Order: sequence, then C-alpha cells, then structure tokens
Amino acid sequence: MKPVSITPLLAFQDVSIDYGPFRAVDGVTLALRPGETLGLAGESGSGKSTLGRAALRLSPLAAGAIYMEGERISGPIPRDRARKLPGRLQMIFQDPMASLNERAKVEYIVTEGLMNGPRRLSARERRAVGLKALEAVGLDGAMMDRFPHEFSGGQRQRIGIARALVMDPACIIADEPVSALDVSARAQVLNLMAQLKRQRNMGYLFISHDLALMGYFCDRIAVLCRGRLVELAPAEALFTKPAHAYTRALLAAAPLPDPDAPRTAAPAWKPPKGNAPLRQIAPGHFVRMDGEG
Repeated sequence: MKPVSITPLLAFQDVSIDYGPFRAVDGVTLALRPGETLGLAGESGSGKSTLGRAALRLSPLAAGAIYMEGERISGPIPRDRARKLPGRLQMIFQDPMASLNERAKVEYIVTEGLMNGPRRLSARERRAVGLKALEAVGLDGAMMDRFPHEFSGGQRQRIGIARALVMDPACIIADEPVSALDVSARAQVLNLMAQLKRQRNMGYLFISHDLALMGYFCDRIAVLCRGRLVELAPAEALFTKPAHAYTRALLAAAPLPDPDAPRTAAPAWKPPKGNAPLRQIAPGHFVRMDGEG
C-alpha cells in the first residue's frame, strides 16, 4: 500500500531573501504539516522572522517560492488568491503593545480584518464575531469598548490572538509571541494556543530563540544559522541527539534553572557554507554537515 500524500499547509521551496547586498535567508526548504507546530530556532539575525514575514508577502523573495495548501502565494499571484490569503494565514506579533493600534478600541482592532474579507458582514455581525473571538481567548465581551493601554501585557497578547482567530485561519505564524510577557502570562498564552490548535486543527509556525520553550510547545524544530537551515528534527530528538555543532552550541548556551548544575561547554562551530543538502540521519531527523570544520 502506498503512503497517503498530505499537501503541506505551508511550504518554503528553496527560498532566498535579500536585504540589499546582504542575503538574510539562503535556500531554505521547509514544510509545515496540517495541525502541526513547527518551530524556527536560531540566534538573532538568523532569518527566522524574515522567513515568517515572507510567507505574509511582507518581504519579497530573491529566489524560490512559498506555497499555501498547494497554491503559490509568493510573487505575482491572482487577485482572488491574494484576497483569500488573509483568511487562511495570520500572524501573532512579538510586541503585544506595538502591534495594536493605540488609538483604536478593541472592537475595531479585532474585527478590522473582516471589513476587507470575502464575507460582507454588517457592523452588528462583525461585532458578534469579534465577541466570539474574545471569548475564545478568555476575555470578557465588555472589553470591546476599551483601548489597548487599559490592559496588561498578557491581555494585550490575547487580543492579538483574537485578531488572528477572527479570520478563522488554517495557519498562524507566531513570532516570539510570549517573549515580552512575564512567566505566568507566558504559560497562559501558550496553553491557550495549544488548546486552540486542538480545537481548530490549526498549524503554527512558531518563531523563537528560546529552545526550552520550543521543546515544550513544538512538534518539530528547524534550526537556522545565518539564513541557512542546518538541522530539522522532532523536538525530542533535537534535544536528546542534536547532530549539528551549531544546534549543540545553542543548547549549551541555554540558561539552567539550577546555578550549581554542571554545564556542558559550547562546542566550536563554523558558519554553514556551500550548497550541501540536508542529510537524513534518522527518521524525520535531517542535518547539514558542511561548515563544521
């Protein structure tokens, strides 16, 4: 019996992105499966957020293509596909304060996407959908008439999640969604996102530099180094048997809760170079061996 082929929810095919003479992302091929949380890990400047922005058509590609449910969404695309895309792909931004319009009430912030969507809803219908989205993230409907500065950081991030959910997307790109929150609010938001994924079978592209957090939340983790994909593995395999020296260096640099616990020295590594393909070393575990000396 042949294995059943599943169309990736979001796919990057040999994607390269330039900022002037600088290549921020170089030849990345990656696929997010339906109902999966795929983590993008790496230090600052590794190209994680740039890759996420490219999926939203905010960063043009120098080469390659991006597909959503089998349809190309990068470069010139038909107008009707471009209009449908916000309803299928949404983003949760890193800063819950900067990403919300300070001068707008929560009702407008949450329901703004519905005004230009394929469904033509009245103001009453949009408010009803917005109320339902707020309730889904654990906020009271009375908050619809308040402004962002009246909320805590955790509540503001919940508003950002509600703004994404109101479009009923199949995929959400979460760019450091909890880095600006305290520990208790961080746990609440992550648990909420996990619950919504189970209920709606959504996919998450989860961008973060916090590997410990990704080990808890992600199904698979892709490691980017200077714009190149160096390792891709199930979360458990990446922590127990990291294959690339850069991945081992990231894990060794992560802070430990116990200051007296023994630490492993970060291994030496070299930036990836050349065009060596990823090599499979175990089921679902791929690594790029070039650039390690």
